Amino acid sequence: MKEEIKDFIAYLKVERGYSENTTGSYERDLGQFSKYARGKALAQIDRDVVKNYIDHLNNEGFSAASIERKIACLKSFYKYMIGEGQVRENPTADFKLPKKAKRLPKSLNMTETVRLLNSTRGEDHLMIRDAALLELLYATGMRASEIVGLNVSDINFDVSFVRCFGKGSKERVVPVGKTALAAIKRYLGKARAEFPQKDKEALFIDKNGERLTRQGLWHIIKRYVKKAGIKEKTSPHTLRHSFATHLLEKGADLRSVQEMLGHSDIATTQIYTSVSRERLKKMYLKAHPRA
Repeated sequence: MKEEIKDFIAYLKVERGYSENTTGSYERDLGQFSKYARGKALAQIDRDVVKNYIDHLNNEGFSAASIERKIACLKSFYKYMIGEGQVRENPTADFKLPKKAKRLPKSLNMTETVRLLNSTRGEDHLMIRDAALLELLYATGMRASEIVGLNVSDINFDVSFVRCFGKGSKERVVPVGKTALAAIKRYLGKARAEFPQKDKEALFIDKNGERLTRQGLWHIIKRYVKKAGIKEKTSPHTLRHSFATHLLEKGADLRSVQEMLGHSDIATTQIYTSVSRERLKKMYLKAHPRA
């Protein structure tokens, strides 16, 4: 289970933008569960193991709040593992938690987004790669794992589409705008040959010529966020949220955005309509003389 936990923690840091404190808590809770399960493989862990673990926590004197947090951690872990196709059954499904209000996803406004994208302008081969990377992230709303998994052959310049593989290796095709396509063409034609050519299939490679990792992507975005002077915490997932929010604000229909994001349930996409309404309300309260 050690490798699966490591992968999940990397996902929380890179794609969800969780802090070191939060991911540290998740890692400790999952490590405690793994120790209790005595090295069992994920497929061997069933509902009874989880129930016995909760009983064990109660017997050890953990508070109700601590146990609730540990269950929530396990549920998030198994939800991720099912999405990745690592397990078929969720042994935590029967254990309910009190419903909490969904947090609205954080997104950049248009000014911040333009500032971030413009911060990659330059002639250095790394900056040309980074410009293509950030433009494509914002143009498609892809997850970090999806964009680093792209191959050169996944970009179709003739029809302006990119093919990517989402959770559970589900394939989808997403349109790409002319600005992002131009940035990718510039990268492929002018900069990619400047990198060592260890991985010839990968679209985005690191300075050593290997496929860019999610952690590498996170560090790239962190660098340009600082350069652009953006104070809000920003991760690759923030650009995904910004993509969805800005499309809906400009009148895109919910079903189209759902398809482009690769959401299986439209309820997941609907939360972005709340973001748009909140922004509209703030703009009204700020601008209207009698608000």
